[in-house]
Amino acid sequence: MQVSSLLSRKEIHEHHHDHDHDHDCGHDHEHTNFRMTTMVAGVVFIANSFFMEWFGGTDNQMAGISAFIGAMILGFPILRLAVKDITRGMLTINELVAIAFLAAIASGESQLGGYQTAGIVAFFMLLGELIETRTAAGARASIASLVKMTPTKARRISGNNEEEVAASELKVGDRIRIRPGDNIAADGKIVSGQGSINQANITGESLPIDKATGDEVFAGTTNLNGVLEVEVTRAGEDTTFGRVRDLILSAEQTKLPIMRIIDQYMGYYTPLVLVIAGIVWFFTGDIERVVSVLVISCPCAFILASPTAMVAALASAARLGVLIKNVGDIEIAARINAFVFDKTGTLTTGELAVSRLAPQGDIKPAELLKVAATAEKFSNHPTAKALANLAAEAGLTLADPGDFKETAGKGVQASVDGASIVIGRAQWLRENGVSDDFEAKVDLQEAEGYSLLFVARDGACIGWIGLQDGTREEAKEALADLLGSGVQRVAMVSGDRQPVAARVASEIGCAEVVAECLPQNKVDYVTDLKSRGYRVAVIGDGVNDAPALAAGDMGVAMGAAGSEVAVQSATIALMNNDLRRLPFLVRLSRNTRSVINQNFLFGILFIILGMAAASYGIINPIVAAILHNAGSLIVVFNSARLVRQGEELVPFEPESTAEVGDSADGMTAEPA
Repeated sequence: MQVSSLLSRKEIHEHHHDHDHDHDCGHDHEHTNFRMTTMVAGVVFIANSFFMEWFGGTDNQMAGISAFIGAMILGFPILRLAVKDITRGMLTINELVAIAFLAAIASGESQLGGYQTAGIVAFFMLLGELIETRTAAGARASIASLVKMTPTKARRISGNNEEEVAASELKVGDRIRIRPGDNIAADGKIVSGQGSINQANITGESLPIDKATGDEVFAGTTNLNGVLEVEVTRAGEDTTFGRVRDLILSAEQTKLPIMRIIDQYMGYYTPLVLVIAGIVWFFTGDIERVVSVLVISCPCAFILASPTAMVAALASAARLGVLIKNVGDIEIAARINAFVFDKTGTLTTGELAVSRLAPQGDIKPAELLKVAATAEKFSNHPTAKALANLAAEAGLTLADPGDFKETAGKGVQASVDGASIVIGRAQWLRENGVSDDFEAKVDLQEAEGYSLLFVARDGACIGWIGLQDGTREEAKEALADLLGSGVQRVAMVSGDRQPVAARVASEIGCAEVVAECLPQNKVDYVTDLKSRGYRVAVIGDGVNDAPALAAGDMGVAMGAAGSEVAVQSATIALMNNDLRRLPFLVRLSRNTRSVINQNFLFGILFIILGMAAASYGIINPIVAAILHNAGSLIVVFNSARLVRQGEELVPFEPESTAEVGDSADGMTAEPA
């Protein structure tokens, strides 16, 4: 028997009910096909038979007819599934339930009693399936809601007109208008307007992100306010949202190794139970005991043990922007004992940020920053962006520079408040007539990864600015958390220079550093760790680390939102850059494995003890049906605990930078 997942791709993509495959616990949970009104009707006929028996005197013929009709109404879905399996040449536990139902009809001291027992057993089996599905739906809520958020319509702009079209018709280059409250239909760049975007379903961040002209937006996210015009860059299945959705669906349909083992041997289970039931009948001659054995032996609790935990874990991870391509990686993550990190873009932000402001003479840090940021205002260089970001954080208002001129690779010339400003490398200042020994007071080494900008006003140097690729604020905390969770080795492997790598490692508390590595050297390092018995996870930005990501037991790509390479190059993708998701992943994996083991142990003991009790006549068929459902619900509820994993992990918010003050010693500023 195939033990399939709780949420099938067919159900999500086509929203129909042609479920010809086995569901969950083997008896095709086709609650969507079975109308609640039909179920209620069956219960009414069974209840009516009891009333007629109690108040109808000695003639129970009408009560028997009522009980028979109710039993047939409730038992029809069970019999239909069993016949379907037999016609396909399959022997599944659907047949156990059908045989139990038919045997119940033949049981009891009278036909009336047999019909009533059969109806009650069928009712509890169907009710149990319904409750299991509704309960498991809670564990699937994050995944299902994500999939359903894909917009079906879009407002495409054609000239001066706006037309509503199907989202599937959008093409790269189209312009679409996004109104407040709209879900964005395609990936694109904002060409006009600004607004707050809720992109929690992509990045796992619950706080809205402010977007303006030039910023990228993702399909499936929600525009909370403002009217945006967006130029489509990716549409349909090519969008970040489309890839995320496919990854989640693919992961949900994969199986843990233990699930594959169960599939392999489950075909022998039904014949074994039938043999046990035959033995009970041979020695006791009690049909009620046989029915009880067949009912209690339906291994829903056992089969639900792994799928329910798996779906709950996937939902918990997806909520925080952790995409797991294969559920086998949930199990692997629990055994990881070595983490290997890339540096640039992984442990660092990958963007320049101002780290020092060093004014000269009586110049104040705020004045130095304002002069430099104003002069660089029209530049697209990363240093100009870093200066502009810090000026915005400091609340400085920048005027437009005059006579702006930029020389590639050297620096900028401009007029600020009537003064001639030159900003750039030391050689650039000398070429523009600045002759004083302005480099003598620099106490940073460019060899350690710092970029230095010198600022001159009217021919005299007024200070220098140090920039660097800053480390992520949460990196130190995340690495310490990993080591505290029992991970034996945490290493940083980088292609950068040794002094740069050593500085970053010192800032984040990473004791093991390997620098100046080519991509093949990174692969060799990972392979060597694995050869020494370590289970290795490789963390990179997914752009230039693909070989190393593939070499590890588990590869994790950082910042996968919007990056096709990042999504495809690793087994796990973090849709945002919060490194604290890694310790969460390890904890989630270990808790998932623990829950699965608990479920399996409970399921096995439940079936063994239940069959023993049924064989000795301790429980009757009705009690067996109730216990069967109770066992399944215990497993589902136990697995559902995993959905709440990571609730304490709030979206990462960097500490606000220190205000630009008047200290002559400069300041430290980290990127937002």
